[in-house]
Amino acid sequence: MHRQRPFLVEALTLLALIAAPFVLPLLGFSPTTINRILIMGLVGIGFDLLFGYTGLLSFGQSAFFGTGGMFAAYLLTQTTFDNTVVAVVLGTLVAGAIGYVIGLIALRRTGIYFAMITVAIAEVFFFVEFNPLSAFTGGENGLPGVPPPNLKLGFTTLGFESNQAMYVFFAFWYFVALVLALRIVRSPVGLLLRAIRDNPQRAQALGHNIHGYKLTIFVVAAMYAGFAGGLLGLMQGFMPPDAFMFHTSGEIVMMTAIGGAGTLFGPLVGAATWLLLSDFLQTTLHLGATWKLVLGLVFVLLVVFLRRGIVGALVDAYRIVTRGRGPAARRSNGAASMASGSAFASTATTSRHKPTTSRSGPVLQVTGLSKRYGGLMANSDIDFTVDHGEIRGIIGPNGAGKSTFFKMLTCEVTPSAGKIVFDGRDITSLGVTDACQLGLTKSYQINQLFERLTVQQNLSIAALGEVRGKFRLDLFRSLWKVPGLDALVHDTAALVHLSDRLDTPVSELAYGEKRRLEIGLALATSPSLLLLDEPLAGMSPQERVETVALLKSIALGRTMIVIDHDMDSLFELVQKVTVLQEGRVLVEGTADEIKTNVKVQEAYLGGLHAQEEALNA
Repeated sequence: MHRQRPFLVEALTLLALIAAPFVLPLLGFSPTTINRILIMGLVGIGFDLLFGYTGLLSFGQSAFFGTGGMFAAYLLTQTTFDNTVVAVVLGTLVAGAIGYVIGLIALRRTGIYFAMITVAIAEVFFFVEFNPLSAFTGGENGLPGVPPPNLKLGFTTLGFESNQAMYVFFAFWYFVALVLALRIVRSPVGLLLRAIRDNPQRAQALGHNIHGYKLTIFVVAAMYAGFAGGLLGLMQGFMPPDAFMFHTSGEIVMMTAIGGAGTLFGPLVGAATWLLLSDFLQTTLHLGATWKLVLGLVFVLLVVFLRRGIVGALVDAYRIVTRGRGPAARRSNGAASMASGSAFASTATTSRHKPTTSRSGPVLQVTGLSKRYGGLMANSDIDFTVDHGEIRGIIGPNGAGKSTFFKMLTCEVTPSAGKIVFDGRDITSLGVTDACQLGLTKSYQINQLFERLTVQQNLSIAALGEVRGKFRLDLFRSLWKVPGLDALVHDTAALVHLSDRLDTPVSELAYGEKRRLEIGLALATSPSLLLLDEPLAGMSPQERVETVALLKSIALGRTMIVIDHDMDSLFELVQKVTVLQEGRVLVEGTADEIKTNVKVQEAYLGGLHAQEEALNA
């Protein structure tokens, strides 16, 4: 597992924070603006974890920003409480608790529906703050009289009253928040967040509880927003009501987009750009109300021409300059890897699989399995049994119901009727995550990979479900310290002959390499029953030969079910074949029996004969 240089990013950030109050005023930033940049950058870190790393676009961060700030301000102005740090922390916890409740509701939907729910939440909180709770929040006047930040050390109290002193206070907390976020990003949870962003369905199929991880990061983002809201009240001396307004959420989104989502530093850079341009357009150019129009046009131009934001563009430029080997070199390595495909059968390492309760007899028993979609019967009354160590093939013409049958076996689709028993356990009503954890998983007909990540990261995502279970909040644990992960990833890479491509982005792989990686993701979960859905689909003749050799090496000591239309290759690989037609089992038998079976010939050629007879007539 590749290990990043420890503390390098943190050290550079610390140096930048030390230099900022001396450099930024030379660029036209006022002390108040610099402090506001830190606060907006801090709330942006949480939003970036939610949006940039997990792919959840929320327009409701103002609700948590205002809630955390208002709760802290209420303690400091309406009670005898005077410890500003503890008040802000308490406001953070309240924001996190509210975020948990809202997350349970909002995360029941995805995509645009999730975003619209968060918009509604922001508006609801704005209404509540201005009306039912105005006696506590001050309504449209906010809560004035918030004291400047202080730090009670027991033996003395440190005050931060001037703008320069406040900068030290805010910079410290920004640095702490950034370090925590970096730990999360570098943890197993951080990698799984990126998997959810890129392909949530595949992350779930690899044995991960994606809802639990999304809810976790939603709460974390809410706590970041609540903490930043508390700091805002300390900086301004009062808690403004506009913290709850929808435009605050919009500004957080735009600042992150300008700076670069998925970078953690992007929100800070975006906040600096946004606030500098805002001050420049209003105070220097005196544009009046039209400054918002100009700023909006600038935002559009930045997003169009710097699609990954300012920081993202800098990162891309750095990679281009420092990358020792370009895409051409990677492609040549891929060709070399393909050329060695004939050695698959002799050099592949032994693959792992989860233990089963017995080593003989049926491992999978299906009885009366049916699936109906409205008036369409995709599968009807299928009985199907696979023994331990058996390599079973499934064939059938297009539309025979093979893919739907596979989806039911892996619990991606719930049957309309029937029963599925795997390793002595009824799994009919389980979800795909639990089925994978039990040892039943599949590769997909169409590649379901994490295209924005490397080969090693893809295999790590799959392996994490095996070595640490479907859900664990090891937020601050380094990825490379997970026991057994490194060995499982490298063993799987060797098995599918991708060891020399571990650091290659998936988007740069050849098609044949992607198909092998697709199989590798399934293997990395250590399945006791492996289902392969058309593993030879779309391959050239040479790639088919190499992949069949790979599948033979994988099949040693393993139970497998394979669907494919290349019957010559399939018959070479499997011991027994099941033929599906119109959603039913037509016939079962050995490869030789299937080849000469009249019913099978009619299933594949019957349509052709009917056409010929119609033409002759």
